[in-house]
Amino acid sequence: MRTAPIFDRLGIGLTPGDSHYRAYVGPPQDYDLIAAMTFNLLTTAGLRQHHKLIDVGCGSLRAGRLFIPYLNSGNYIGVEPNEWLVKEAIEHEIGDDLVRIKAPSFIFKSTLSATDPLQADYAVAQSIFSHASRPQIANWLLDISDHLKDSGALFATFIIGNEDYNGDDWIYPGCVTYRLETMAQAAAHAGFRFVPLKWRHPRQTWALFAKAGYEVWWSDKIPLTWNSKIDTNK
Repeated sequence: MRTAPIFDRLGIGLTPGDSHYRAYVGPPQDYDLIAAMTFNLLTTAGLRQHHKLIDVGCGSLRAGRLFIPYLNSGNYIGVEPNEWLVKEAIEHEIGDDLVRIKAPSFIFKSTLSATDPLQADYAVAQSIFSHASRPQIANWLLDISDHLKDSGALFATFIIGNEDYNGDDWIYPGCVTYRLETMAQAAAHAGFRFVPLKWRHPRQTWALFAKAGYEVWWSDKIPLTWNSKIDTNK
């Protein structure tokens, strides 16, 4: 049996939204980069192996393939309406053995509203709000807030623009923009503090949505960089 060329297997050359498990979730050539920057942000911000993480729109486990081995068994929760993406990711990226050992759980829905309380420490939503309407963002923020501990935090990306997207539909593979003030208002409505972050992303802006008990330990004097959280504990 012939093995497909590596570029074919990785979807290189395809465009976002194409029916390939890597391409469907974004530019295939950035699959590794987005995964690494997401993993590095969460661990820099304090994610440890004993924490429970909700990965909103986990897709083909672009970041999940890094989080699942890192976290203790049972501590990764992926939320994704497109079950085929997760199945192909298990087949091509992480394998059945890692699933058996680390026992990630998956919720194949586009909402957490009918889910038992997850009591997670962290949540991540990379490139979800960049496609979502304001009502969808509001619902997700309320859902995530309900499933985070009082000391929990969501890290999410969006695209800053001069105008807000005012439609009601999910836009994909196209993107939508929001003003900073709009995102701050949505965060406050769901009980989050909103903090834009200086964390590199090729096309979007990272932001922290912190619950009341989450310690925002970094500042201009202690920037959010690798190992800075460890340094604050010395």
